[in-house]
Amino acid sequence: MTSPQGPTPASGDAPRNDSNGPSLPPQLPDPEIEPRSRWLPSLVWVIPLIAALIGIALVIRSVNQRGPVITISFVSAEGLEPGKTQVKYKDVTVGAVKTITLSQDLSHVLVEVQLTKQGGKFAVKDSRFWVVRPRVGASGVSGLTTLLSGAYIGADAGRSDDTADSFVGLETPPPVTGDQKGRQYILHGDSLGSIDIGSPIFYRRVQVGQVVGFSLDKSGTGVTMQVFVSAPYDQYVGTNSRWWHASGVDLRLDSSGFKLNTQSLATVIVGGLSFQSPPGQNMGPQAPNDQTFRLASDEADAMREPDGVPLRVVMNFNQSLRGLSVGAPVDFRGIVLGQVTNIGIDYDPKTRSFTMPVTMNIYPDRLGKRFRENAPAPGTLAGQTMLEQLVRHGLRGQLRTGNLITSQLYVALDIFPKAPPAKVDVTGDPLELPTIPNTLDELQLQVADIAKKLDKVPFDQIGDNLNSALKNADRLFARLDKEVVPQARDTLSAAKQTFSSAQATLQQDSPLQSDVHQALQELTRTLQSLNALSDYLERHPESLLRGKSGDKP
Repeated sequence: MTSPQGPTPASGDAPRNDSNGPSLPPQLPDPEIEPRSRWLPSLVWVIPLIAALIGIALVIRSVNQRGPVITISFVSAEGLEPGKTQVKYKDVTVGAVKTITLSQDLSHVLVEVQLTKQGGKFAVKDSRFWVVRPRVGASGVSGLTTLLSGAYIGADAGRSDDTADSFVGLETPPPVTGDQKGRQYILHGDSLGSIDIGSPIFYRRVQVGQVVGFSLDKSGTGVTMQVFVSAPYDQYVGTNSRWWHASGVDLRLDSSGFKLNTQSLATVIVGGLSFQSPPGQNMGPQAPNDQTFRLASDEADAMREPDGVPLRVVMNFNQSLRGLSVGAPVDFRGIVLGQVTNIGIDYDPKTRSFTMPVTMNIYPDRLGKRFRENAPAPGTLAGQTMLEQLVRHGLRGQLRTGNLITSQLYVALDIFPKAPPAKVDVTGDPLELPTIPNTLDELQLQVADIAKKLDKVPFDQIGDNLNSALKNADRLFARLDKEVVPQARDTLSAAKQTFSSAQATLQQDSPLQSDVHQALQELTRTLQSLNALSDYLERHPESLLRGKSGDKP
């Protein structure tokens, strides 16, 4: 290949230097271009490809670790945030909140939760969920860690085999979770008292459990409580255990003085329950789960022997019932046989008077083991006959004062041999027993009777007569002072002179005194002579005929 200047030198030729002109630089050879293979990718696409593969792996891993989606309904979504609030079990995250929506009727909120693969075990029917917030309850303060971390949803795994995807959240945390060991029991009582969920349970003053729930009976006459005793303390709950309210302060006054009894300071504030077997008795076999017990009002009521079937009795009193209240004891010589259940008032149109009926429940079994064994059953013919005999011998009801400070009354049953005769209708329901006034009422009746008699006395007329008598006496004294006193003064003067003369006559050195003394001496000698003559005649009675021996004829 040639150019206008001449042939192109070879690549290896040295540059020429013509004398006719300057030297020219050597020319480079043309590059040889080889085409790249079409099957090798560019390095620029490697990095996005690797990133895509990593993303796909993460998605696959996320899908594999993702559990089911469940919906939990709460009253309020306070403290919950989608994408932020977690679901935890023992502080381990088992899910997270995806969305929060309102229900169609706007009464609650629906929280959609994405559970993890491990959290899929919570998608069963008896699982429970609640919002953990700072709370102050009967069992103490909980949820303080959420002050910094925020609220979260707590979970309690269920044990059911049936799956579920909709749950109703709890408004308060459950007192007992499914992983706690122990046993649950049911208590029936007359009143809830100061008990609340979380209230403690004591055994010999040691806290061994808590109250987990309560409800009102369908009949409305009592309450039912669910209690949980933690292991290993549940072994002390036997079939013979007695349960009672340990709330508040028990202050008693008896012959030993004041007695203050309470379980702990916590029971004074939030209440509590206690259980124990009766003194001198064993607790019996261990009570099974969900066994039912009677809940007594206090320890004394719990430790009392079983009462048996109560006997409904009514007593009609003709006096004021001020100081008598429902629940007052029915006493028989110091033994509480029952309590008052109702106090009323009744009008009798025949006598046009009011009576005060008092209804009570009496437990005859409290009269002792021997009475239970020998006494006939109530309602039978033998039992009616026995009751008639007791009334015939003086069985009566009486109101008595139980406390002089508070003037509280109670009903006393006793035998009054001198009580007026009375009859009893043994077929009535409730059974009506006769009554008798107490000593104070009898005294009041006697005082009222005396007052009536005193009211009949004519005190005004007696006062007028007494006033007239006093006036007459005053006139009499005035007359005596004028007429009798001067004469009495002269008489006293004459008597004084007579006494002076008699004193002068009876003086020791007076002549009369000397003559009397001599006469007494002569009389003494004469008596001595007569005494000697009497002795001689007694020895010589013949001297009365012959004369004294030695005398001449």
